[in-house]
Amino acid sequence: MTTFAPPPAANGADPGLAGAQSYGRVSGAADDVDRAALDRVLLRVRLLARRRLLWLERLYGLDSGDIRGREIGRLLDDADDPAMERAWSNEALGDLNAEIEGVTEALAADQDSRLARLRRLLALDPLDVDILHVCLAAAVDPSLGRLFAYLQDDSTRAAPTPQMIARLCGYGRFLTWENDSALRRWRLVREATAGAIAVGAENDQLMPLSLDPVVRDWLSGAEPIDPLLLECASLVRVQPPLPEWDVDDAVSFAARSLEADPATTVVLHIVAPPRSGRRTFAAAVAFELGMPLLAVDSSRIEDADWTETFVAAQRHAFLNRCALLWNTGEADRHPLMASRGARPWPTHIAHFPLQFVLHDDLRSRAGAGGEGIDLPASAPNIPGAVELTVTLAPLAYQTRLRLWMQAVPHAAASQPELIAKLAARRSARVGDIAAAARIPAAYPRSIAALTESLNAAQRDLLGRLAQPLSCPFTWDDLIVHPALGDSLRDFVFEAEDRAAFWDEPEARRLFPQGRGLVALFSGPPGTGKTMAAQVIAAQLGLDLYRIDLSTIVSKYVGETSHNLQRVLSRAANMDVILLFDEADALFARRTDVKDAHDRFANTDTNHLLQAIESYSGLAILASNRKAGIDTAFVRRLRYVLDFPKPDAGQRLTLWTRLIEALAGDEAVRRLHRLLVRVAEELDLTGAQIKYAVLSAIFAARRDGRPLASEHLVRGLERELSKEGRLLSENERARWFRHD
Repeated sequence: MTTFAPPPAANGADPGLAGAQSYGRVSGAADDVDRAALDRVLLRVRLLARRRLLWLERLYGLDSGDIRGREIGRLLDDADDPAMERAWSNEALGDLNAEIEGVTEALAADQDSRLARLRRLLALDPLDVDILHVCLAAAVDPSLGRLFAYLQDDSTRAAPTPQMIARLCGYGRFLTWENDSALRRWRLVREATAGAIAVGAENDQLMPLSLDPVVRDWLSGAEPIDPLLLECASLVRVQPPLPEWDVDDAVSFAARSLEADPATTVVLHIVAPPRSGRRTFAAAVAFELGMPLLAVDSSRIEDADWTETFVAAQRHAFLNRCALLWNTGEADRHPLMASRGARPWPTHIAHFPLQFVLHDDLRSRAGAGGEGIDLPASAPNIPGAVELTVTLAPLAYQTRLRLWMQAVPHAAASQPELIAKLAARRSARVGDIAAAARIPAAYPRSIAALTESLNAAQRDLLGRLAQPLSCPFTWDDLIVHPALGDSLRDFVFEAEDRAAFWDEPEARRLFPQGRGLVALFSGPPGTGKTMAAQVIAAQLGLDLYRIDLSTIVSKYVGETSHNLQRVLSRAANMDVILLFDEADALFARRTDVKDAHDRFANTDTNHLLQAIESYSGLAILASNRKAGIDTAFVRRLRYVLDFPKPDAGQRLTLWTRLIEALAGDEAVRRLHRLLVRVAEELDLTGAQIKYAVLSAIFAARRDGRPLASEHLVRGLERELSKEGRLLSENERARWFRHD
């Protein structure tokens, strides 16, 4: 295991924790060291208080007259002069001063206690140390409050104040405490809020001070968590890394960077879809460097609390020697995160040497030399950090299969072939598999249940960019030419087998791009293009999403391709099928360049074509105008399927099955001759037949009679009227005779 020592915390602090320092605490010698340090602090503060009290007793003893007169006279004569107090104590309190000096030197020489580590890590100067000691004494021994009130000659001032600390520690009449003090920057010591200030304490020298309880508890040997972190932070459990993850490279980068400059902060940007194991990867890297990992969910931190919570997290990391992980991605899916994903890191404190930031995807950004580099889209501005982007590769088939076998052993034992098929068909991520495995034991862990769990986990990822379509149809519902049906089944087989196929090194070498599966369905409206997509989705157990063109197409140059890329980049991390209706509106044929408008239009079209060609998932483009789609793009598609209008035999099958399903076998027998005649004479699409039968069914229900020819004719007339066609009286009469 590689270990390293964290760099200075701030402003030239001591190098800090050794590599062997552990996060957890056990009882024993370490606790004894911490208790001894606290005892020394209490002793020092009590000795300082004793010295001050001896001076005050002498001062009061020299006064004469009544109480009010003595007090007024002491103030007018400036009897409580710091220089006079120091001179007197040096002359009269030699033994006490020597004891104070001895305790102070012992505290300064301490290098092992948590108090000493706090001093080094957060770069406390001597003034910070004095303030800390007094506030710490008050925090660990509340009975000192009465003593402090007596020292300040005010029963309402039971807490340390800057003026009291100045007199105790020999700084004079008041304390010059800078705003950039480490105690203030790291929020170790708190100043009372306006509502808690006693009457007359508006003076900053009379402001009550208190030690942060989290710091008190940590100095006492506990492992407290700051209340600010309770709702947004958690430790990440260490688990074995997956074979696709290059943990060693990330560890090597961090170790080399810190060896070259111990004062730097190494930030690893981990790019992968949600539930890909990004936290587990970061925990594995941190573990190899000898640290646990504390994950902070930035989406739970309000803007007003960002700085204070950030300081609490960094302080926790330094004190407990744990790496930090910031989850700042997924801004598109969570509107509250739109302004939070790239919030800058405060620079008034040091940053712990090892930090991780999670992201969904990358964007191009100019580097220091002006060159284009890829950085996470939600990367915060981290001045002075050494940064590395780590993109986690998708899981290979064998890894997914092993994870499924481990996650659902009972289902794997009873249905190994189906589990293998699920692993091959679905590019599930490690978090998806874990979530599916959490299905209650009382609920059967069937393949259907596992598939539904996978689908449910991703249904909110596209948001308003697409609408899900229900997929209730089977192959029997799809009436198409046999050759077209075979092509559709080929598409389904390739969709099931593609994950295992593209795991083969030679296949990936020969096809570095174009591993997605995109089909073009063309034909007149109502010929079954959408139903075919629904059948395919049902066969594959995938959700089908229809892309809303209103969210994609824009009148502004470049905006349409940008919107499409946004959809595709999100869908590439999902197991879904995208359906682009009216694809000719998106992927239009390029035109001859006659003016600037044509040039920009062609540029936009090129970007659209490149985006869909590089898409790695499943997509179906449906168009009523194949001729309107760019021919160069069509040639590069492996599935270009034409959906013609059904022939007479297919039309009869459609009429028969629909009426049989909705009105029963008897209605089919009664209307058979009419259905044959209608199928032969009327060139209708499947959709027209479907809606004609629906209208006929409701007409019969309205009449309260079984479905008859007159109802069927009424439904036909309604569909034909949409095209401006009407049935003649002779046609009606002839068809009614077939009832």
